[in-house]
Amino acid sequence: MRPKVHYHFPAAALAVEPPAPARHKAESVLAGIKGLLFYLWTFSLSLPLFVTMLVLAPFVAIFDKHRRLAQHFVNNIWAKVSTWPFYRVRIDGRHNLPRNDEPAVYVANHQSFLDIYTLFHLNRSFKFISKTSNFLIPIIGWSMFLTGHVKLNRTDRKSQVKCLSECRDLLSKGASVLFFPEGTRSKTGQIAEFKKGAFSIAAKAKVPVIPITLVGTGRIMPNGQESKMYPGNVHVIVHPAIEPKDANEMLAEAFDLISDPFYIEQRQTE
Repeated sequence: MRPKVHYHFPAAALAVEPPAPARHKAESVLAGIKGLLFYLWTFSLSLPLFVTMLVLAPFVAIFDKHRRLAQHFVNNIWAKVSTWPFYRVRIDGRHNLPRNDEPAVYVANHQSFLDIYTLFHLNRSFKFISKTSNFLIPIIGWSMFLTGHVKLNRTDRKSQVKCLSECRDLLSKGASVLFFPEGTRSKTGQIAEFKKGAFSIAAKAKVPVIPITLVGTGRIMPNGQESKMYPGNVHVIVHPAIEPKDANEMLAEAFDLISDPFYIEQRQTE
């Protein structure tokens, strides 16, 4: 029997970006106005695009039940046009992305509500995992359902098992999945210890893990301040793929890549 591996993540190595500075009242008010404009804009975009998804749905169900590339294409347009007036996304390491028809497990640090919007800029048709309640949100949640994203009730053990099983099934049928292995958004700019689920799935499915570092989303829309949008841009780093092997080894390697101090320093000097 393989001994259980325990990882120690030094606090100094966990930071992806320094904590956001204290906000002045005027800056906070402007961020609230900008946040309201963002939500009005993204929701107005979602209406015609959702109608497009409804029209596509029967054809997708017949010809592309699992990957649903047409629905992902609509998702990508929505996310890019939604964010374009508010922040720019710079992507490094795009050459490390697998082809869109190659199943993989994508893993990224999680700082903000904007992380999903930002990751759609990669133009990859992954399924992400979201709380069951999010699928009930009008238009947005319904679009998630049509795209085939995966529901999860974090407090229900049966739901967790079903979620992991569904992810394995998607991978076996050629679809990719996205995990935030911390399990929740960071409030401090620190990366929490990774949970093993994503890496166990990759090991069993024998697919690569694609580690991704997100820098800047937590400053623009901090966790707990989803009504506000502060100035800033986002840097996305796609690291080299980790080929399938022992889940614990993949976990440790992904954590080291995502939290690499080089990228912290790069962000701080921009």
